Formats: sequence, structure tokens, C-alpha cells
Amino acid sequence: MPSALISVTDKTGIVELARALLGRGYELVSTGGTARVIEAGGVPVVHISDVTGFPEMMDGRVKTLHPAVFAGILARRANASDMHSLEQHGLHPYDIVVVNLYQFEQSAREAIGFDDLVEEIDIGGPSLLRAAAKNWRDVLVVCDPKDYGLLLMELGQSEGPSLDFRIYLARKVFDLTSNTDRLIWTQFVGAWVKNGEVRRSLQRTGVL
Repeated sequence: MPSALISVTDKTGIVELARALLGRGYELVSTGGTARVIEAGGVPVVHISDVTGFPEMMDGRVKTLHPAVFAGILARRANASDMHSLEQHGLHPYDIVVVNLYQFEQSAREAIGFDDLVEEIDIGGPSLLRAAAKNWRDVLVVCDPKDYGLLLMELGQSEGPSLDFRIYLARKVFDLTSNTDRLIWTQFVGAWVKNGEVRRSLQRTGVL
């Protein structure tokens, strides 16, 4: 059975997508609030904690960072050793990864406190996206709700999703993660410039 991993901040259209994937025979695996929204829409999902055997912790800071998740994303279908490793550990590959990130840019525009802004730095989301984009030949990775319709259309093709579409999706991931990292860097530079004590401390210790 093909499998899709879904973990999104922006829930736009996610129930409809989940329902469509279920109708195409996909097993759905999801996290926390995403799973609750999908289930509330009448679509059954497997909770990620049932896959990892480990509960979400630290208010959701740690939920997907686990070999049971990433092995299934990174496994190369044409690599016998990769597939043997999955089988050996009772894991299965993911065919689709649907993830979007915390709204860091929006939070930065709202000028919330720096410590609160740091909490908007997504760790698991970019990791999932980058892993899936790295394995783009085998995993369809969707980071933009606007692409849900395209995904379903490509899945409906008799020959399956094209290589061009897979590359298009992976490119969007690296656009997103690189731009997000740049925004985060900018905020930390701003905090450093404003905080003379931090700068003086770094100078005293020889870091600067």
C-alpha cells in the first residue's frame, strides 16, 4: 500500500487532499494538530507516534525527528540495501510527503518578541522537506497548498507523475527552505546588532 506523510501548519485544503489520497489507496500518516483536523473531516489517519513508538514531546518540538520516519523517506527504491534495511526494521517507504512550515515571516512582520520569534523556527518541517526533496525520484514532496490539485492530477496520469513534476516540487522545497533560513539569519543579525552586551561578550572571548 502506498503511503503519504502529512504534517502542515497551513491546513488549507488538507482534508480534501487527504480524502482524495485515501480514495487512491494511500495510507495516511500524520502529526498532532494535522491528524486531528483530518480525522475531524472523517478521514482515518495513522498517528506518527504509532509509527515511532514515541510520543510527541516538548510541546510538539520533537515529533517527527526519528529514524522510523526518515528511513521511510530517504530509502531509495532501486537500492536493494536501502529496501532491505526498511524490511529488517519493519518499516515502509513513504511515497508522498506533504509539509508546510511555521509562519516565521509573518511572525517577524508582527514584531513579536525575539524569544517568541525563535519558537517559530521550524526544525522538523524543513528536515522532512529536505529529506523528501533529496529523494525526489521516489518521493513526491509538496510544500505549497497551491500544488495539491497538480499533485492529484499527476497521480491520475496513466504513467504516473512525471520527472519534470518531481523536480518542480523538489525545487520549490529548496526555494522555501533557503529563503526561510535567510529570514531567520536576518533576524539573528538584527538581534546581535541591537544587543551590544552580546557583541562585547563575543569580542572578549575572541569569537569576533
